[in-house]
Amino acid sequence: MSRHSKEFKLEAIRLMNEQERPIAEIARELGVKRTLLYRWRDEFNTKSGKAFKGSGRPRSDEMSELSRLRQENKALKEERDILKKAAAYFAKDLK
Repeated sequence: MSRHSKEFKLEAIRLMNEQERPIAEIARELGVKRTLLYRWRDEFNTKSGKAFKGSGRPRSDEMSELSRLRQENKALKEERDILKKAAAYFAKDLK
């Protein structure tokens, strides 16, 4: 079974295609070997929509980071909404 999810692989390919950075740098950032990125890209280019059939298993550190980021995102959205309401309230008083 694959260690990385299909979404992870597709995102890695997107980074390789859209970024003007060395593949080695992208590989370090993602925590994978450069040769693996090339293999994923080749598989995607040859099989297109049928590439990466396995679901993959997210690593536990990736899952905990994802959970933390989702919680942070939720808190930031709540904070933003409160600030929007406060700004509207004080702007109303200025008129």
